[in-house]
Amino acid sequence: MNRRRIGRFTAIGAAAALAAGALAGCSAGGGESGDGDVSLAFWHNSTTGDGKAYWEATAAAFEEENPGVTIDIQAIQNEDMDGKLQTALNSGDAPDIFMARGGGKLAAVVEAGQAQDLSSALSDETKTALGEGALSAFTVDDKLYGVPSSVLPGGIYYSKDLFAQAGITETPTTFDELGEAVDKLKAAGIDPIALGAKDAWPAAHWYYFFALRECGQDVITGLTDDPSFTDECWLRAGEDLEEFAGIEPFNQGFLTTTAQQGAGSSAGLVANHKAAMELMGAWDPGVIASLTPDEKPLPDLGWFPFPEVDGGDGEPGALMGGVDGFSCFVDAPKECGEFLEFASQKEHQEGYANAFVTLPANKDAQSVVTDPALQEVLAAVNEAPYVSVWLDTLLGQNVGNALNVGVVDLLAGQGSPQGIVDAVDDAIKKG
Repeated sequence: MNRRRIGRFTAIGAAAALAAGALAGCSAGGGESGDGDVSLAFWHNSTTGDGKAYWEATAAAFEEENPGVTIDIQAIQNEDMDGKLQTALNSGDAPDIFMARGGGKLAAVVEAGQAQDLSSALSDETKTALGEGALSAFTVDDKLYGVPSSVLPGGIYYSKDLFAQAGITETPTTFDELGEAVDKLKAAGIDPIALGAKDAWPAAHWYYFFALRECGQDVITGLTDDPSFTDECWLRAGEDLEEFAGIEPFNQGFLTTTAQQGAGSSAGLVANHKAAMELMGAWDPGVIASLTPDEKPLPDLGWFPFPEVDGGDGEPGALMGGVDGFSCFVDAPKECGEFLEFASQKEHQEGYANAFVTLPANKDAQSVVTDPALQEVLAAVNEAPYVSVWLDTLLGQNVGNALNVGVVDLLAGQGSPQGIVDAVDDAIKKG
């Protein structure tokens, strides 16, 4: 995914007019025709390049192996996906195959009776290859409602060349060290951190990770059953973010910068050496590669985990991120699950990893990951005590949106750490 996007890990775009136009047509809701042929409507968020070509080729390969099955693909801009999909689901005319990121968002779709139980759609061999961790993100009440395609833990991507230019010889492991790196980059005339706050969720990432460092694992995972911000660690996370933002580490105009759309986006700033760092999920190397002048991976791109916070209750080395995948609409033909099983095989997951420059969910396909930054991410995942999904995914769409907006308000000077906590609590009360 480019996340979100998710979350991520994966964001929310309410393209109402666009959605209405699409739903008036025939792009959503496939099914069986009178002659026994089957048509599947498939929505994904890869609108250009190798990612779009990958899904077209994978769909064509499935069609060749399954005569009579047609997959009608609609590629939708990432930031428009959530709003358009929610409109389609609520109308009862959703696509047969649609993006899902687990957590509270998927649980709400399942509770509304809009997702198909896929527990028997995957073979035991495929389930083993995908692994319990990735599958658990799509499991609700012990039933499987989605199939993972990639694992996307977050962290800080950086330009090794710009770090060297600023005299930074080691990646930061604490926030004191990150602050020192910010000072050195500024002194060298380099924007330290690119942030696409216009899309909200990239800004919220900073709060999420401060919370991961401040809050214990039981508090984070407990949000599934008790989505409240009563523990004081949530307030401390906001105070950490407020203090960090006070050193002005972000690019000029970050509040109006997008995350992934063009050379002026936060990913584009890193891709073109206009900023040194970006906090993002593991889809970022692929996005950055698409925005470099030669549209190839950035050769000096590195990665390091979010620094530790002194005195925090979080588990050292814990990660947060998303698991991108796909679900089937409740009324989709059985071929929907069969396509997801097909796309999960090693061959196609290797193609997915290469096309998106990311980490495939199928562990048997991860040997094709050669990008140095992603290899660093894989090593961190293997050592992590646990990996949480993005907070907005964990909390569900309404509460997650309130959290993201609260974070942007703080960064814009129109909110406070307490305001973030209050926004979440108010959204929870409203249901």
